[in-house]
Amino acid sequence: MKGQFITVEGIEGVGKTTNIGFIHQQLQAAGRDVVLTREPGGTPLGEAVRGLLLDPAYTGMDSTCELQLMFAARAEHLAKLVWPALEKGQWVLCDRFTDATYAYQGGGRGIDTSVIARLEELVQGDFRPDLTLLLDVPVKIGLARASKRGALDRFEQEKVEFFEKVRSAYLDMAKDNPERYRVIDASQPLEAVQQQLAATL
Repeated sequence: MKGQFITVEGIEGVGKTTNIGFIHQQLQAAGRDVVLTREPGGTPLGEAVRGLLLDPAYTGMDSTCELQLMFAARAEHLAKLVWPALEKGQWVLCDRFTDATYAYQGGGRGIDTSVIARLEELVQGDFRPDLTLLLDVPVKIGLARASKRGALDRFEQEKVEFFEKVRSAYLDMAKDNPERYRVIDASQPLEAVQQQLAATL
């Protein structure tokens, strides 16, 4: 594949939306043809699945069902958007990817990571991001920020303990994959965060 695949990860309230816009601008300014997408989502089917996953009406969804819906949306996303774009030489900037599944369904829900790994192998083989930017903040700061955005989705309504597990899983992955991960201190003022991002890119 000719293009580069960059993912942005982090718990709620880390500023992913704002900073992904900044990253997108930086890459475009460097002359890259960038496709901006997200997970779950990125395709009509993926967005429909996203609606199910985030809808508070489905609070209490079985964790195995949740896991499989994530990978169902991912399979469609890779086949219809990500892989074709990379083959054309475009760069793909994605808001969350499989690391989020390890963090949320593995760390947060407690699903055995070997189960997630089997689905990862089925859906994407050995395909992995070229760079993962982890926007990191203490959980209480992230949730305080997220609470100011309005109505909370199904995941945002989880307890602090859930997000502590999610954050811990992310930091463990960053530690285990230093060649791919860059941890960005997103608790700083926005200008300082974006300086870190620019330097990393």
